[in-house]
Amino acid sequence: MVDRGHPRLSVVKQCRLLQLSRSAVYYRPTPTNPADLDLMAGMDRQYLKTPFYGSRRMTAWLRTQGHQVNRKRVRRLMRAMGLEAIYRKPNTSKPAPEHRIYPYLLKGVTVDRVNQVWAADITYLPMSRGFLYLVAIMDWHSRYVLAWRLSNTLEVGFCIDALKEALSKGQPEIFNTDQGSQFTSEAFCGLLLERRIKVSMDGKGRYLDNIFVERLWRSVKYEEVYLKAYRNGSEARRGIDAYLDLYNRERPHQSLGYRTPAQVFAEGRPLRCLPEQASTLLSREPTSDFPAGVSLNLASSLS
Repeated sequence: MVDRGHPRLSVVKQCRLLQLSRSAVYYRPTPTNPADLDLMAGMDRQYLKTPFYGSRRMTAWLRTQGHQVNRKRVRRLMRAMGLEAIYRKPNTSKPAPEHRIYPYLLKGVTVDRVNQVWAADITYLPMSRGFLYLVAIMDWHSRYVLAWRLSNTLEVGFCIDALKEALSKGQPEIFNTDQGSQFTSEAFCGLLLERRIKVSMDGKGRYLDNIFVERLWRSVKYEEVYLKAYRNGSEARRGIDAYLDLYNRERPHQSLGYRTPAQVFAEGRPLRCLPEQASTLLSREPTSDFPAGVSLNLASSLS
């Protein structure tokens, strides 16, 4: 996907244009066999319907679909996919001692303005010959997707890249995430704290604490990913880019008074946002990120 020997674009530049983390370029994934990929695709669909399924229930469901699997295998695949059952019970897990867990700050809070609350989350992205991870950062009030990145690892780098891009567009009062190690890391939290942004974290296993991003994942998967069956990372990047552009600028939301996320976000920007910057959010036509006459060899590190 990235041409390391390109005469005009450095690896860093290509990663930025392709919205990939640099770690994804140098990582060589362990091959995943087709049988596991088939199971993972089915598990991903089922998890959207029943996020309370742990490995035991998921194993039972897979067996009803004709798959001869044991719980150990299902647990391993769920862990690789970043899936965790939703439990309505006290959190008894202990975080890594070097990672601070921040309290959930949004209980009872009315979110009624742009840049009041941003949220981030990661989801598993199945492809016909592999899988990727997608991180997105959203403004809660407008539902506007501020930034996103793809990676074939769960290392923190692609989350940091997305956060830096989002912060170039503004700054929230509160930033909400789950308790994933990427978001509890000092590198990620440090970027927020140095800007005096309050950090909020969901209760462990409580996906409803970040419900708007969870709804985004459902839309992305049922309206784009499952319909396309991407063959490689290049197709995934183009598909997600086109879909999120449509989601932001062309898809009205009933909860927003049938306005688009881009309209609501632009209308709510602080006065320091110049009029031409706001209008760009509303009217920008999709264009190629690449300079005229420049092409990339989209071969394979994420294929």
